[in-house]
Amino acid sequence: MAPHPAVQAVIDLSAGAIGGAACVFAGQPLDTAKVKMQTFPRMYRGFVHCLTCTYQQVGLRGFYQGTTPALMANIAENSVLFMSYGFCQQVIRFTAGLHKDAVLSDMQRASAGSVASIFSSLVLCPTELVKCRLQAMFEMEASGKIAKSQNSVWSVVKFIIRNEGLPGFFQGLTTTIAREVPGYFCFFGAYELCRTMFADYMRCNKDDIGVLATMFSGGLGGACLWTVVYPMDCVKSRIQVMSLTGRQAGFFKTFMAIARAEGIRTLYSGLTPNLVRSFPANGALFLAYEASRKLMMQQFDG
Repeated sequence: MAPHPAVQAVIDLSAGAIGGAACVFAGQPLDTAKVKMQTFPRMYRGFVHCLTCTYQQVGLRGFYQGTTPALMANIAENSVLFMSYGFCQQVIRFTAGLHKDAVLSDMQRASAGSVASIFSSLVLCPTELVKCRLQAMFEMEASGKIAKSQNSVWSVVKFIIRNEGLPGFFQGLTTTIAREVPGYFCFFGAYELCRTMFADYMRCNKDDIGVLATMFSGGLGGACLWTVVYPMDCVKSRIQVMSLTGRQAGFFKTFMAIARAEGIRTLYSGLTPNLVRSFPANGALFLAYEASRKLMMQQFDG
């Protein structure tokens, strides 16, 4: 028997929160390298140089700058994302005239994930802005763009409230949505398609393909997402970090300014650590999500 819609929403929200936390713990150091390289591409010769410099500058803790807002961002984003994902699947079933328990195709699931990302963007943008600023704070001070760095979540939040007001937390929202909608179509599409291929090969249900296959499917989904939307993420990081010095231009003006002044290649700065990060981080995300969701569903059935 299927759970009541309200119960199902709570299960999806809880499983998404657990998955989001697992994603951060598995991938935070590489995410920090990504943001630094996106924001200050000329400071670092490459991925390894960025990691080495970060360690020399502030030690191991430098890789975990912004972990608290990253946890807040990923837990909030994935809670809303997976809850909305379940709801959007029901909307697709309704509009397609399918039974409420009908199995959707991989492309229908991808479409549901794409629409769900609009809702998750609203909670992701403020927390991700704080995270990105903390991650690039050393470079902002070293480059002379700010006089003194802020080294805590609360100091960044206070600065935004005092100087920019509540709208300041949503700088980069348009770019975030522009990144999330196509990105999560690829994310869920690649994840579900890969799981289907594993299930066909193993001749079992998609939920029974095992830990490694689930993690690989999640990692592939993450790699597909970032490969498609990385330039938009680079623009978003630039807007959110540089807004520390004053209000920034919108997505298209910032995109064109980077392309003209620094070249198209700059829009892909930090892609390597991000693709490396995709497999452990998104593998952990989906493994934790699927396992916790399955356990909660079993408890309900019991």
